[in-house]
Order: sequence, then structure tokens, then C-alpha cells
Amino acid sequence: MKISRFLMIGAASIATFAAPAFAQSADEEWEGAYIGGSFGLGAQSNDRGENVQFDTNLDGTFNNNVNTLAGANAFSPGFCGGAAAGNAASGGCTSDKDGYEYNIRAGYDIQSGNIVYGFVLEGGKNESRDSVTAFSSTPAAYTFTRELDYSVQARARVGYAARGALFYATGGAAYAKIDNSFSTTNGANSFSDNGSSKSWGYSYGGGTEVKIARNFSLGLEYLYTNFVDDNYVVSVGRGTAPATNPFLLVNSQGTDMRRSDSDFDMHNIRLTASFRF
Repeated sequence: MKISRFLMIGAASIATFAAPAFAQSADEEWEGAYIGGSFGLGAQSNDRGENVQFDTNLDGTFNNNVNTLAGANAFSPGFCGGAAAGNAASGGCTSDKDGYEYNIRAGYDIQSGNIVYGFVLEGGKNESRDSVTAFSSTPAAYTFTRELDYSVQARARVGYAARGALFYATGGAAYAKIDNSFSTTNGANSFSDNGSSKSWGYSYGGGTEVKIARNFSLGLEYLYTNFVDDNYVVSVGRGTAPATNPFLLVNSQGTDMRRSDSDFDMHNIRLTASFRF
């Protein structure tokens, strides 16, 4: 797996510097301000059970089936956790994209003996992509996709320092702008959406830093990050479709659609670098 390879390479890189760092018993000071950055991988969580929900009577509740004039479920071909490879379910879907990420960070630590605690602020971009597709019996595909435009995090840190190394746990609040988009092979109905969303969430995890110089450290960090993305809605209108179109049968104004999973979450593996003042 890509994430396993990344973790092994990162661990090997840190281990390369760990032995000389542990020998530097005279340099155990972690207190003070620091700035730095990170580069890593954002891996999508497994969302195989995700689907698309429908509000056919436009009452704001997404618990309806879209049925044909004959009463059959128009979306009987089902759903997939990815982007459609064609207009029919038989064509399958492409997998979600695990993307690289890069961040800048700044923080401050206070040290009391071997215990180190403080805070870190960071912001950056992530190239991960998360999609879900619904297939209708027409046949046609309807794909929802979301990506992080940017994210900002504020986290607390607490750790244990020993002979040039710091092992820590971290957690706090996260904020992101999420770019939502929609695509379909249905050329009859009209489609409109409410665009990007801004979302609060949280992040937690842990890591280690190793000093390779008195004021410079390298590290390896893991975070689980979750954003709540439940505001994106696609409205299906009449377009050139007849009144017997399944999206129009319950309400002539159309049907609203949204993805069932409001969680945009991922696992972050990062290599970090920090300069301390």
C-alpha cells in the first residue's frame, strides 16, 4: 500500500538521525517558539457503504426513492464509492484519490523536566479526492466529488523528551474550505448546486521529533482528520425532460440530491521539519 511505503521511508529517515541524536545528552532543550513545515500523504478512509440520498417532495428530508412511472426504483443499479467510469454500473468506478499534502506550521513549547507541552498552528493544502456515484436505470451516472481547497488547524501538544528526541500526542480543532462538484451523464434534466462549503472538524494523533542540530529537528507524524461536510445539495430540475421523468413525478419542481456520508475524513502521514528559536 502507498501509505505503508511512505511510513516505512519516513521511519527509516528518522531512524538515520536517531542514533546520533540520542547520544547528544547535552541538548535536551525543547522550550520556545518554532516554525517549520511538513510534507506527507492524505489517505482516504474506507467509505464503501456510501450512497446518494433523495428528497423528491422537497420537504428537506432526504429519505425518498426516485421511482419511475411504473413504480420501479429508478436507481436500482445502485451506488459505488468512487467516480463513475461510464454511464452504467457495469462500467464500475475509479477509486478515491490519496493525495499529497503540504503545510506550514508555527508553535510554542514549554518544558518541565522531561515533560513538554504547548500548541501548534498550521495551514496548507491537500490533494486527496473523495467521490460517490449513483447509477440510474436510464442508464446514467451521477457523481459527487469533494476535495480540500485548504485547511487550518490549531492543536495542543503534550509529550516526553529524552536525549534529543520528543515523543508527543496532539489534538485540536480543524477548519477547511471544501470544494464540492457534481457531474452526470444525464443530458435531459437541469442540475444546479450550492457550491463549495466551509467546514469545522477535528484532528488528533501523535508523532516524534529528533534533533539533528541544537535548533533544528526532523519528525514523523500521524493524524486522523475529520471534517463535517453536510451542506452540499444538487437540485435536479426539468430541463428538456417530460413531466413523466422520475425526478419530476412527486414534485414538478424536481428533486434534491446529496451524498449520504457527511464525514470527509482521512489519515495523514507526514514528515516534519522545525527550526527553533
